[in-house]
Order: sequence, then structure tokens, then C-alpha cells
Amino acid sequence: MRYDRTVRLDTDFATTVGHVREALAGQGFGILTEIDVTATLKAKLDQDMEDYVILGACNPPLAHRALETDRSIGLLLPCNVVVRRDGDRTAVQALDPNTMVALTELDTLRPVAEEATRRLDAALASLTAADADS
Repeated sequence: MRYDRTVRLDTDFATTVGHVREALAGQGFGILTEIDVTATLKAKLDQDMEDYVILGACNPPLAHRALETDRSIGLLLPCNVVVRRDGDRTAVQALDPNTMVALTELDTLRPVAEEATRRLDAALASLTAADADS
């Protein structure tokens, strides 16, 4: 089962991170956290890796609807968006919101998953459109 929604872009990493923030904001997602995985692994383990950041994105109305259905769903909310170097390109990945429905088997989550999917797909599509224009 695929659990991600991924696009690969030709824009550099730093530019892509900025564009991802804008694209998510345009779909009602705020960034609550940012984890610089590259810097953390270097500082804590002295390990080098490609540029890699995890953005903790939240759309409060969608999160509220999901949590009203199942308080434990916070474990599966599609909040993490990864931006990482992938060879000479930059990958942007989000958890497929339909994973919530597939793993919990709660059909009451389907409308939330569908709306979250529509919003995340719109954000990802805007990134690919901007990438094509550059």
C-alpha cells in the first residue's frame, strides 16, 4: 500500500521549502513545527545526509473533524510534509490522508480524508506548476 503523495521538482532545496510553505498556506495549512533532520543528525550523531526537513503542517478544521471522530487519530493525521534532496531534484512528500481510513477502517473519516487529499493535491500541483514555469 502506498502511503505517500510525492512530487519531484527541479528547484533547489531552499527555494522549494519556501514554496511548500506558501502552497500549504494557500490550502489552509499552517506550519507548527520544523525539524531539520540534516542538522540534527550532524549535531547528535556526526552523520552527514542530504538536505532533509520535516514540516509539521496542520489544517485546524480538518484536524478537529478527524479528532471528533476518533481521539486516537492524531497518530495518523497527515501532518508531516517532507522536503528532501533526491539526487539532483527536490522531493516533496506528504502522507496520503486515505491512510487514516485504510488503517482505522472508520468510514466516518472518509470525508475528512477526501478533503485533506484534495487540499494536499492542490498544494502539490501548485508546486509542479511553479516548477514548470521556472
